[in-house]
Amino acid sequence: MLLAVQILHVIIALVLIVVVLFQSGKSAGLSGSIAGGADTFFGKNKGRTIDAILSKWTSVIAILFLITSIALFFLNK
Repeated sequence: MLLAVQILHVIIALVLIVVVLFQSGKSAGLSGSIAGGADTFFGKNKGRTIDAILSKWTSVIAILFLITSIALFFLNK
């Protein structure tokens, strides 16, 4: 059981790294804040963009990573 959770934990960690690296960086400075405001004001399908999907998947995978971390803690005791 411990080995299976360890393997799953490593796979989830690698997937989390890949999903975070696929996300685009946030724009900085005044031009980024103006463009970001325009995107949110004029964007109709913000929930369906690639960034939104990757953000949701990042949250799900991070929760799975937390669950496997806690499971490993209790299995090692």
